[in-house]
Amino acid sequence: MTTLATSPPDGTVRDWLDLRAKEQGTDPSHIFPDAPTLHWAELRAEAVEIAARLAGLGLQKGDCVAVMLPNSRQGILCLFGALYGGFRTALINLVAGAEAIGYALTHSEAKIVLVGTAQASLFEMATQAHQVTARTLTVGEQIDWPDAAMPGSLDELGPQDPSILMYTSGTTGRPKGVLHTHASLLAGGWTTALAHRLSAEDRALCVLPIYHINGLCVTVIGPLVSGGSAVVCEKFSSSRFWSICKQYQVTWFSVVPTVISHLLHGVADPDADTRSRIRFGRSASSALAIETQMAFQTRFGIPIIETMGLTETAAQILSNPLPPGVRKIGSPGKAFGNEVVILSNDLKPAPPDTEGEIAVRGPNVMACYFRNPEATAATFTDDGWLRTGDLGRMDEDGYVFVTGRLKELIIKGGENIAPREVDEVLYGHPDVVEAAAFARPCVRYGERVEAAVKLRDHATVRSEDLMLLCQRKLGEFKCPSVIHILDELPKGPSGKIQRLKLAEETQVKA
Repeated sequence: MTTLATSPPDGTVRDWLDLRAKEQGTDPSHIFPDAPTLHWAELRAEAVEIAARLAGLGLQKGDCVAVMLPNSRQGILCLFGALYGGFRTALINLVAGAEAIGYALTHSEAKIVLVGTAQASLFEMATQAHQVTARTLTVGEQIDWPDAAMPGSLDELGPQDPSILMYTSGTTGRPKGVLHTHASLLAGGWTTALAHRLSAEDRALCVLPIYHINGLCVTVIGPLVSGGSAVVCEKFSSSRFWSICKQYQVTWFSVVPTVISHLLHGVADPDADTRSRIRFGRSASSALAIETQMAFQTRFGIPIIETMGLTETAAQILSNPLPPGVRKIGSPGKAFGNEVVILSNDLKPAPPDTEGEIAVRGPNVMACYFRNPEATAATFTDDGWLRTGDLGRMDEDGYVFVTGRLKELIIKGGENIAPREVDEVLYGHPDVVEAAAFARPCVRYGERVEAAVKLRDHATVRSEDLMLLCQRKLGEFKCPSVIHILDELPKGPSGKIQRLKLAEETQVKA
């Protein structure tokens, strides 16, 4: 179970937590800027107690425990406690809104919900939107267990038993519940450890929510598999980012492009020791603009490793190699620990440099969409490839270049326009912090191109100036007909800009 480079991890989260407690019991596992540090032996002991208490309330292996907690010491303890017990653990997206949360709590068939004190009102609104029948346990400094609750015994656990149930932020219709086994969850952490050569000496900075697959698998399960540790912050803070990296001797971090952009436009810089200690920064969840990546690396001297992953694949499917390996700017890299191909329209692997749908197959792929066999069948090909819904091409070296999302393509006058192409131009302007192009229905062309941007403080650039920039770089046809300047762009829990919501939010201004 200790070899990373040759094969995916054997066993379960329970097995790996037992192993870490035995071999590295006094080593830190999770560090919190505003709470006491957890060590592996302590984490294991607390997880065992939580698991046994849940079993004592009548839960059996495979029953669902929903977790409504932010990144925190209690959030980590409840996560590992539920997983250790063999319970199907539904991590609830706290920014999804009451309707979506209520749906997840009922669809997941949760029997117990662990609710943080700060999330009590949100839970109450969710129960008003849907009839939630699960038993509620309040989580403050401790879990509010019933007085009469006695610890129960735990069932045996295997790699193919359910682990995580995570609901995607669906752009149309109901969110889908992505179900992972213990094997696929651990494999998600392993692909990260493999690509980034993580070891017990590494310490991650986790600023993304652990109820999102990136925060969970990359910065929590990755260190579980590699034996490293993680600094867990409740949320990203541009003013504290570099000071936390320095104080807790962080060696790598995983963020999203919007975070990289905010750091780049911030006033703080890491000191020389911090720069030299941080081996790399990792970007995922959406495409990173080339200009932003190059400017960050030039200013801070820290290599940015662009990657790509999905909820359905326990995060990472592609990564650029670490230096001195070849990093191809503009590409999220190549496969590590799984297989990736480009599928043609007939769902067959396409030759190099041919655009098609990106597909993945490997140990980190989900078991299914929970209680949704139709969606599961539509997502997998007959020979086991999971269709990602992303368009791209692969070069002869195996590096993938993403050209867009099938659902986000702008089809103007019958011509496909990739939103990222417009984003890249807008990010090239020094005043632009965030940018996203999107489609607007149009009588003449069917759809037209629009875009929205967030500017840095005290910026003087106007939308007309940005329009001229796009006309010069893209030509008149691909140039946005309107560029909206907004205070904030709508984002999902990972910080990914939600293009399909922009058309709604800018309708009045159109």
